[in-house]
Amino acid sequence: MNHNFYIETYGCQMNTAESSAVRGDLLSKGWSESETAEDAGLIIINTCSVRKTAEDRIWGRLGFYKKLKKNNDFKLIVIGCMAERLKDDIKSAFPAVDEVVSNFKKVEISSLIDTDISSIAAGKDGIDETYTFFENHGKLTESHSMIPIMNGCDNFCSYCIVPYVRGHEISRDNIEIMGEINSLTEKGVSEITLLGQNVNSYLFEKHDFSDLLKDILNETDIKWLRFTSSNPQDFTDKLIKLIDDSKRICSFIHLPVQHGSDAVLQRMNRKYTADEYKNLVRKLKNLSRPISLSSDLMVGFPGETDADFEALISLMNNVRFEEAFTYYYNPREGTKAYDYKDDVPHEVKLERLTRVIELQRRTSFEEKSKRIGSVEEAVIENVSKKDSNEILARTEKNSMVVYPGQITKMNEYVNIKLKDLRGNTFIGEAVCSN
Repeated sequence: MNHNFYIETYGCQMNTAESSAVRGDLLSKGWSESETAEDAGLIIINTCSVRKTAEDRIWGRLGFYKKLKKNNDFKLIVIGCMAERLKDDIKSAFPAVDEVVSNFKKVEISSLIDTDISSIAAGKDGIDETYTFFENHGKLTESHSMIPIMNGCDNFCSYCIVPYVRGHEISRDNIEIMGEINSLTEKGVSEITLLGQNVNSYLFEKHDFSDLLKDILNETDIKWLRFTSSNPQDFTDKLIKLIDDSKRICSFIHLPVQHGSDAVLQRMNRKYTADEYKNLVRKLKNLSRPISLSSDLMVGFPGETDADFEALISLMNNVRFEEAFTYYYNPREGTKAYDYKDDVPHEVKLERLTRVIELQRRTSFEEKSKRIGSVEEAVIENVSKKDSNEILARTEKNSMVVYPGQITKMNEYVNIKLKDLRGNTFIGEAVCSN
């Protein structure tokens, strides 16, 4: 068998981290990573099922690999949330797929890949299985790693497939997390992002999310600490105080609200009201340093009236997110909302989504423009694709900035004065730090 592998990843940062872990395991067992699928003897597709558009794209890729197999000899394995949700359909529609592996069996792939992968492919329904964490998740860049600390979700939002494909919430041993972080810092990692579908509900024995953050701050040399994705209902005052007390916790927070209408939030089974969310935002924006927020915003949920939609617009104007992921509702089979009457016409969904996107685009520009003239710390990530004489860096607030210069050291931290804004990217200049 050709011992070159190729991994294709879709969806969330958790999938990215898990693909990185599989990659590390394969490399440690003597495999080599191929730059292209055409040269690989093993192809792994790590899939997403959160939205139909993600699944549609993966169906298309499976068609591509079906054609590729006519002339190339390789093993094709599908893993991830779509594999969990549609395992039988995938094998039936695409016999070219050698195995469909459960989310809960990903961790076993590299140890059994040379034997009988079918022995780990079968599984019970995800909701009844127990997730096993990888020990090491590798690096996203030389200085940045993403570390899963919990998996699954117990909230069962009515539109969301995650609990059914990721299972019940399970938190990782805090000692194991600390061991991975310390190992990464020894390899030069200075920034980590803690991951979980509901990251701030982390609880291992009596150790909660704030306790874990304190351990990382007190016992490691991590410079920048991020986390995603947070649920507003689990964002405690204890966590807010910790963010205020430590500048090593980055001041850019992803806080999904989904909607601004209490009636819609209730049908979504989101366990907070619009006013409770806005009160949480006020607490964050009243901290001793500026906090930037991003969010997820959905339009067209079943039963959404004109008044409901205007409540969403009102919340957006009140909170003023610096970034937002916007989308319209599409039914996910197996969720509670799948049985709701999808009574918002498609053209209305598109009109509302267009209005939300336009408002968010203006708000993003206005909020980011307020930072022009300030000096922010950033980490060098690459040469600008548009100009080889510019450096691309990412700020502590997770914004991209380009500035004139030549890279002398990748992943170096520099102070940048923000001078202008081009789209979503800042234009800056390096300033000397004394």
